[in-house]
Amino acid sequence: MNILSAIIVFENLHEVKRLFHWGPIIALTVIGVCSSMAILDSIIWYWPLDTTGGSINFIMLINWTVLILYNYFNAMFVGPGYIPLEWKPENQQDIMYLQFCRLCQGYKAPRSHHCRKCNRCVMKMDHHCPWINNCCGHLNHAYFTSFLLLAPLGCIHAALIFIMTMYTQLYDRISFGWSSVKIDMSAARHIHHPFMPFSIAAFAATLFALGLALGTTIAVGMLFFIQMKVILRNKTSVEAWIEEKAKDRIQYYQTGEDFIFPYDLSSRWENFKQVFTWSGTPIGDGNEWPVHEKCNQYTLTVLYFSLIQLYSSVCDDIFGSSLFRLSNKVLNEEQSNAGFRIRGWFPRRCVEKCHYDSANNSASEEKKEQ
Repeated sequence: MNILSAIIVFENLHEVKRLFHWGPIIALTVIGVCSSMAILDSIIWYWPLDTTGGSINFIMLINWTVLILYNYFNAMFVGPGYIPLEWKPENQQDIMYLQFCRLCQGYKAPRSHHCRKCNRCVMKMDHHCPWINNCCGHLNHAYFTSFLLLAPLGCIHAALIFIMTMYTQLYDRISFGWSSVKIDMSAARHIHHPFMPFSIAAFAATLFALGLALGTTIAVGMLFFIQMKVILRNKTSVEAWIEEKAKDRIQYYQTGEDFIFPYDLSSRWENFKQVFTWSGTPIGDGNEWPVHEKCNQYTLTVLYFSLIQLYSSVCDDIFGSSLFRLSNKVLNEEQSNAGFRIRGWFPRRCVEKCHYDSANNSASEEKKEQ
């Protein structure tokens, strides 16, 4: 129903254009080739109407195809969820902890990032996937990960069908000589339903489909394990990169800090339930998140540094005023609402990180003005 609603609703008809991209075209072609060849080969190898095993095999094959397409199209058309244009937090004081997106003319909620391909700020953005021609984020993370699990499982089943079909059809047609192996494809193979002969073209198509199935199993299976690794820690690929860089800086500068990832709920099961639910709708509204008891909503959105010395060198005229503006200038409400930000570079030795809770410590205002 989610697929139909996403396509039929008039204002979402423009989403159908996502299909006309090299990523979905290749992905759907691979799914179509593997599924159709597996169905045809299962009829040749294990006719579904003769035995219970054949019926179960055929039903499972159809089931894999339906589930794979269901999760694939949901991941594509439901989408990751986007931060509304010109969005602002309900508490205006929280603006100081958020980044302003000039393209969306609004503030970026925690865990959101602007995607250049989608041209929108994405809720809990993980990455932009070319195979679904959409971002993987808050609303479609479960669908996307389910697709990554089901695709290899379906391909493994299809690969077994391809192998058994070639084995049973070629067993009586292969003859071994002293220095050669001959395959007589003209030899009659006794089957219950001769209206589907296993010809040279069928053999070539089955072999090609087997290669696609095995390649998909390896490639997509690796992506599934990568996704589950970050999901069980309640992270995204972007946040995993941020955490890695933060730990590298702590180790390099020997600050002695203990980095705590704010969204890790200290339980893999609790982290898992943040993405996967029985209803299919993830927990949260995409703007606020449950966090670790020692962190707050804005732990990863802003860092404060205090100026400990001015930069004095040949480049003092270039860096001196920039240092002062970056560390000391306080924007007024009009500038903050307009998204005005001062950006620039400053020497690391001239500043030190403020080790206090920037969102909750009421005494922080005095320190930020120093």
